[in-house]
Amino acid sequence: MATPTVDAFAALARSSPWRWTTLRFGVSWPADRWKPGAVRAWLRRPDRLRVESRDGDLLQVVREPPRNPAPGPAARPDGLVAERRRSWEHDLDDPMHQDYHWVAMLDPVELADGRDRDTDALVAALDVRSLAEVDHGGRPAWEAVVRPTPAYEPRCGCCPLLRSREVDLDEYRDHPQQILAEYPDAYRVRLDVGTGVCVLTEELGGLRPGHGHDLRIEAVDEPMDDALFVVPRRWW
Repeated sequence: MATPTVDAFAALARSSPWRWTTLRFGVSWPADRWKPGAVRAWLRRPDRLRVESRDGDLLQVVREPPRNPAPGPAARPDGLVAERRRSWEHDLDDPMHQDYHWVAMLDPVELADGRDRDTDALVAALDVRSLAEVDHGGRPAWEAVVRPTPAYEPRCGCCPLLRSREVDLDEYRDHPQQILAEYPDAYRVRLDVGTGVCVLTEELGGLRPGHGHDLRIEAVDEPMDDALFVVPRRWW
């Protein structure tokens, strides 16, 4: 596996759709009063998802219509993805729980490539201040301290992985009360090396230090039976 350079970090952020087929994980949102606490999930790509509460109560089962697989991307010598086409994005989305932040955690391509607002060219989405190899939940991860560039373009403006003034000004142009008085000085971001999943975001400084998500991978590519994704009948 490549060492964590800025280019390799971006390539890993592009690579998730081709690095795993099933994922069992837990996720929590520290310091976020709008989220429901920790949940556990079983995801079988491309179209099945089960989500439970921390106590094992079923919250959601998603069964999407079958989709055609996206073509293989251009790969670097280290096997990571060198380039992705925008026309693929909706075809690669994982089943959603609550909002597009969920989709972006599992496929964090928004951390790799942004859009130059003048030329529409793909450019770096992040200004990377530091990189390190770390452990996250017992698995190797790459940690970066970053700031979004003006080109950062999240999967959805109302639920980005990293909140920025530029994105908020565009998203909330008709609702200026949603613009924060102060934004984070930077973000701590971790990508799981084996899967490319964004397993951690954390705001550093600003009005909401510690705000973000923490995802812990329990199993990768284990068999998942169809019975996991059936909603139990209710007997009245």
